[in-house]
This record gives sequence, structure tokens and C-alpha cells, in this order.
Amino acid sequence: MTAGTLTAPAPAAGAGPLEAPSFGGFVAAAAAGGRLVVQPRMGFSDPALMRAGLAATRGAAAASVGTLTIDSYTRVGDQAAARACLAEGVPLNGYPIATHPGHETRALLDGVLDASFPVQVRHGSSRPEAIIRALAAAGLDATEGGPVSYCLPYGRTPLAESVDNWARGCELLAALVPAPRVPHLETFGGCMLGQLCPPGLLVALSLLEGLFFARHGIRSVSLSYAQQTDAGQDAEAVRALRRLAGEFLPPGVDRHVVLYTYMGVYPRTPRGAVRLLEASARLAVRAGAARLIVKTAAEAHRIPTVAENVRALETAAATAARTERPPEGDEFTDSEVYAEARALVEAVLSLSPEPGRALRTAFARGHLDVPYCLHPDNAGRSRSFVDGDGRLRWSAAGAMPVAPSAVTGGRTAMTADRLLTAVHGVATRFDRETTSPTDSGS
Repeated sequence: MTAGTLTAPAPAAGAGPLEAPSFGGFVAAAAAGGRLVVQPRMGFSDPALMRAGLAATRGAAAASVGTLTIDSYTRVGDQAAARACLAEGVPLNGYPIATHPGHETRALLDGVLDASFPVQVRHGSSRPEAIIRALAAAGLDATEGGPVSYCLPYGRTPLAESVDNWARGCELLAALVPAPRVPHLETFGGCMLGQLCPPGLLVALSLLEGLFFARHGIRSVSLSYAQQTDAGQDAEAVRALRRLAGEFLPPGVDRHVVLYTYMGVYPRTPRGAVRLLEASARLAVRAGAARLIVKTAAEAHRIPTVAENVRALETAAATAARTERPPEGDEFTDSEVYAEARALVEAVLSLSPEPGRALRTAFARGHLDVPYCLHPDNAGRSRSFVDGDGRLRWSAAGAMPVAPSAVTGGRTAMTADRLLTAVHGVATRFDRETTSPTDSGS
């Protein structure tokens, strides 16, 4: 099987031929073949450039999937501003899928999108319906987001409104994608604020959004987790997320875990940036994630080129291929992260059998509380810090059901100096190291 030609699994008997790409099916086939799926962040307003970016991603020496990242105007529903920019020839920071005519998007995908190369739409909107209508009209069926994760970090949309918007969005995606295609949704819940959020909360939010998707008709989901400050703790988190998905998601819901290469301040040296990417690929393989969202060596300086994205995809894929996979059953090992995440999930689900209502109530009562998040619907009483071993810990947990032994109290209060040190800690460490880091995933 050659790079870039991985095919989705055959349909079940009686299901007929596979006529369209299946995002979850492609990832499952890659995992069964021992390959990590790699994916770039990529979005251009010009259809020709967007097509060229997708074609280059498809041609990478890797099991890759494509990305259409949406522009900021479309994310907030300002199609008028997007149209004005296109009319004036002003480049946008992504592809305006709800503004470009549907036939134009279908044309850019023609000959690129198929069962061997699915494409996902990534956006960041708390109002996803127009984007979902546009992607479905273009023949696409995979996107990402969530009622919490595409609300709290990005603006001031009330959480209750975002929950309602995403409930309609899920049901719309499920209704607009015709069989045999399978609509896929990735939760962004494991990436809240990018950094300095203890993994137990990230895992819980990711799973809770996955449950929300399933409740509203989505039968193929991916659960996200963003690489943090300590590889051992990160491995615990990915394994905990896999285990909790098996324990809580309804039977018959296809699922996999997607890891994001570190989303905080990135190393400034090319060598440091590459080492951090390689560490994330090793972590993905050793902890059992099936897909990796990569970053490039240019990340600290500017928006990367298509060629730099392809280089990052190939670097991650080559690193993954050299990394030994764990024995089956690793995810069932108890860990601190698993215990904390499970306690949070159970506390939230005890509030209501309906995940959307449970999420709203949990944030209103502070049972979920994202540190350093300024959204009005976030309690803002939790605080975190990086301990002497590099692990993320709670210095204050507010009203969250976090074990008292896991909260250090005021002894580790986050001062301005400590915050700056923590924010830059990963970048500084990888820039300074002259050999492959020993804490690169376990």
C-alpha cells in the first residue's frame, strides 16, 4: 500500500459499494494497518490555492487527510464582510465556504476528495449551521467543534445559545449527509485555551462533547486532546480518553482519539520546533491516538507555506513509523488523570440525562471551570500551575469535584512571573535541548 492511497474499509455485506469518503472509516483503516493519520491546519481564500494545498497534502508521503480551515468572518457569521473582501481581492485567513458558490467548492474538491483522501472542515464557530449547510452542499461530511469548546475560548456568545446552536448543527449534519456516507464530528474539547489546563478537565470536556454529539444523531466522532507540558501525563490523558470513550459512548458510535501537537508558545528555532513535532508523533503512537494534527517549524514566526505543512506531515509520519506501539490494553491502566476525568464526567452527567443541559448546569454551578478563561459563563475560580516535574496541577479547583489531595492551595499561586515562565516553558525547553528529549512520550 503506497503513501496517500490508503482506502477506507470495505462496507458491510449488503451495504453496497463505498461511493464516498468516510472520515472515521479512513482513520480506522489506517489504525488497523499500524499507521498514524496526520493532518495539517490549512486554509486559503483563493480556491486555486486551496486546491493546490489539498493536492499537496494528498501527495505527502504519509497517511494524510485534508483540511479546509474557514476564515474568521465566516466563523462569526459575517458573510457580507467575506464577500466584500473577495470582491476587493483582499486575502482572508481561511476558506469562506459559506460565501464561495457551492459549485466552486465542488470544483476545487473534484479529483482530490475521494475514499482515499477525506477532507475535514475546521472553523471555530459557535454558530455552525451556515458552515454545515455549505460543507454538506459541497459533498463534505466531516467537521469539528463543540458547544463548549467553540464558545468559551473564542468570544462572548452565551453558553446556552452555543449549546442550542450546536444541537441544531449536529442534527443538521446528520440529516444532510446521505447514506452510505457517515457524517463525522471531532470535539475540540480537549484543546481548551491551548495550554495550562490540567489534563483531567480536558479529557472530561472532550468526552462530554462527544456524548453531546452522539445524543444529537452523530454516529462517528473523534475525541481531541492537546499535548501539554509533560509526556507522561499526556500519555495518561490519551489512554484515559480512550478508556472513557469505551465506557460512556453509546455502542455503535465509531470513535477515535486525535492528538494536537502542542498549541501554546512554540519553539523559535527550527530544530526545537521539529523536536516538539516529533515528540507529539511519538506520544500519539505510544498512547494510542489514531490521528495527529501537526504544527510546522515556521509556527512561531508566521503562517506556514504549503511546502512547510507537507514537510511537517512527512516528519510526523516518519517518526510515527519508527515508534514502537504499546501492547493492547494499556488504556485500562488506572491513572490520576483517568480518576479525575471520570469524577468530572460523572458529576456532570448526574445533573441531567441530556448532555447539553448537563453542561450548562455544570458551568453555572462551577462544576466545570476552565482556568484563565474569561468567558462570562465560566466561573473563573480554578487555577493551574506547572509543578517541578513539569506536570500540570491545580492550585485552586473552585467548585469542581477534584480530589482535595490534588489541589495544592495558595503555596503555588500563579504570579505574573510564574505565568510567563509556564507559558514559555515548553518552547524554552525544546529550544535549549541539543539532543532528542527523553520525555518525548511513553
